[in-house]
Amino acid sequence: MFDFVLLFVAGLVGGMLNAVAGGGTFITFPALVFTGVPPIAANATTTVAALPGYLAATLGFRRDIAAMDGAPMLKLTGWTAAGGALGCALLLVSSNEIFSVLVPFLLLAATVVFYWSEPIRAYASRWRSVVTPFGLGTLLPMAIYGGYFNGGLGIIMLAVFAMWGMTELHQMNGLKSWLSFALAVIAFAVFAIGGKIVWGPAAIMSAGTIIGGYAGAPVARRIPRQALRLLIAAVGFGMTAIFFWRLLNGV
Repeated sequence: MFDFVLLFVAGLVGGMLNAVAGGGTFITFPALVFTGVPPIAANATTTVAALPGYLAATLGFRRDIAAMDGAPMLKLTGWTAAGGALGCALLLVSSNEIFSVLVPFLLLAATVVFYWSEPIRAYASRWRSVVTPFGLGTLLPMAIYGGYFNGGLGIIMLAVFAMWGMTELHQMNGLKSWLSFALAVIAFAVFAIGGKIVWGPAAIMSAGTIIGGYAGAPVARRIPRQALRLLIAAVGFGMTAIFFWRLLNGV
């Protein structure tokens, strides 16, 4: 019963965070690991469990997405799925031992990117003149990373969108939710074929992400972003410390 409640609440909070500002993986991935799911399976499962939450968040931002002008949605969706598939394939050929070593560093990098997301986006915006809007040179690496780990992907997406010249935050959040959904769909197929999804925990967590993802869009318009960023960063750094401790102690 404790594991059931933990996974559902983690999905609920994670889905809301993904819709509001990103960082849901800081909640969902550790929750799966702490309930006994191996690291690679936990990473695959948390990506798949987030799928309905991404869709719910996309529906919440549907008006903002519809208001976007000039975005080649079919191209963006297709290449995101292709890059995500490659990242998922890389995860499948990794061992749990290697991935366990990488996890603390990936979490640390994602948390740092998340916490300093505003200056990173501001810096990224300086590259508008040299980065092709909606270009594959920035889209594919982002998608490959998302297929392999997914942690902090939403923040990385927002930085890339700033490089493309996007400025309307709600439209950026809407596009983030849609491309994350596209990536999660292909991850579902690849990880299901690879046998890496733990279906029971995935179903429980997915139920939470649906509620959290749909509720996250209106919350995004009201919650103080600085307070939210501090909270998510604290969780991210805390989870990073725990996974470094697990690594050093062979847990």
